[in-house]
Amino acid sequence: SKSPSPRQNVKIRYFIMKSSNLQNIGISQQEGIWSTTSSNEQKLNAAFWESSIVYLIFSVQGSGCFQGFARMDSAIGCERSQGWGSAGSRGVFKVEWIRKESIPFQFAHNLVNPWNDSKKIQ
Repeated sequence: SKSPSPRQNVKIRYFIMKSSNLQNIGISQQEGIWSTTSSNEQKLNAAFWESSIVYLIFSVQGSGCFQGFARMDSAIGCERSQGWGSAGSRGVFKVEWIRKESIPFQFAHNLVNPWNDSKKIQ
């Protein structure tokens, strides 16, 4: 069992992670890792240390679907993934996939992001 998190009394955070290709989703699901751009690293690391749980909802750009969701299981480190198929990706971090399923955006059409001008979540 996992040791208790020092962050357990803080809120849950959610992020939509856009991948440039389906290959990275496959690598993530097989290896339990993710890599993101440097512009996302600071936000994700802050959320990881300040929140009890960070959920990542994955979508491949242009797919019209979510490919599933995972929980962030570590902070982002300096190590890079050799097989990662995306320019600009930086450090690798651990994720635990909770659901691996293609879900069309239309099933979430009623969800909006109040911190992004109430735009649809997709």
